[in-house]
Amino acid sequence: MYLKSLELIQFRNYQEQQVEFLAPKTILVGDNAQGKTNLIEAVGLLSTLKSHRVRRDRNLILDGKNSGRITGYLERNGTGVELAISLRSNGRRTCKVNGDNCRKQIDFLGTLNCVQFSSLDLELVRFGPEKRRSWLDSLLVQLEPVYAHILQQYNKVMRQRNALLKELRKESSEGVVPNSANSKYQARDSKISELALWDAQLAAVGAKVTVRRSRALELLTPIAVAWHSAISGETEVLEIKYLPNVEAMQDLAVQNDPERRTKAFLEKIQEKAIAEKYQGTSLVGPHRDEIAFFLNQQPVREYGSHGQQRTLVLALKLAELKLIEEVVGEPPILLLDDVLAELDPNRQRQLLDAIQDRFQTLITTTHIDFFAREWIDSSQILSVKAGRVFRNFEF
Repeated sequence: MYLKSLELIQFRNYQEQQVEFLAPKTILVGDNAQGKTNLIEAVGLLSTLKSHRVRRDRNLILDGKNSGRITGYLERNGTGVELAISLRSNGRRTCKVNGDNCRKQIDFLGTLNCVQFSSLDLELVRFGPEKRRSWLDSLLVQLEPVYAHILQQYNKVMRQRNALLKELRKESSEGVVPNSANSKYQARDSKISELALWDAQLAAVGAKVTVRRSRALELLTPIAVAWHSAISGETEVLEIKYLPNVEAMQDLAVQNDPERRTKAFLEKIQEKAIAEKYQGTSLVGPHRDEIAFFLNQQPVREYGSHGQQRTLVLALKLAELKLIEEVVGEPPILLLDDVLAELDPNRQRQLLDAIQDRFQTLITTTHIDFFAREWIDSSQILSVKAGRVFRNFEF
């Protein structure tokens, strides 16, 4: 697939900007806070409908405006496709493919595939498990767009269940006494029955999330291990382990049996029932899963050096590229946001050698001297300044 052009209207600090991509590699050069990352973010939105920087659409719209638009023109499987997202400050979006409104996210997702790698991704190892779950979920949406709907279902069930648990905790603190004539007790009894219904839904949808995450890591791990071995010079052995909150789900026999996996979830929920009612929140489910990385059987988060952590994240990103290409049948677009400065010369060379002209690549940088002369000669170089993109960059 190839992104031919991008149009931004009232997006971030861009009033109106059209950018054409005329080479397999485009280097965006400019000082910080000029709009380089905003452009990369716009491409990411066309791919996943999500920003990794903000949650609310009003933060994506130009200051003082109520709406904005991103339009991308790409070629996929030899066919031209137009993707458009209209953003509104009230949060209501309109997504279109070739001018037709998409009723569901799944109708939009999966058209433009990309892998994003920024300096923030180096936090993937060092930060908490939420960061790693988010990374894996983003990859899964690319591999299997229906996963976005499954994850949305799960989050909805969890929110409803948490709200009910908070109500039960409040009533417990108020000392509701069992008494058939007590209306408050009757209402509490009804809520406990309702909780059982949410338990069943959490188990059913949560198991789907866990199974898909586990299978995605099974596909990704051997590719990442091979890349890590090449980058590190075969001096370390990488292991990636998926550690589901429902421990029984580590057993493939349980994963592959709908009845057994639902039973495993419900047993874990029963085990945590008292703690959940006391804390007023769900303690069971994939929102508490962990993805752990090990080098020579030592956890990288606790014992890995900064260099080892950078090598690991680079191997993961290169593995994402290959896995998406294998699954969807076309190479994804690679978005590199200010990452070369974070990598030493050896890791930079590994990354740039892996890219070649095989993947369309958009790269942001503050200094062009990070790149070898042959890279500069074969790339389109654009200058970004104050929300404007110029072609007259001179090296």
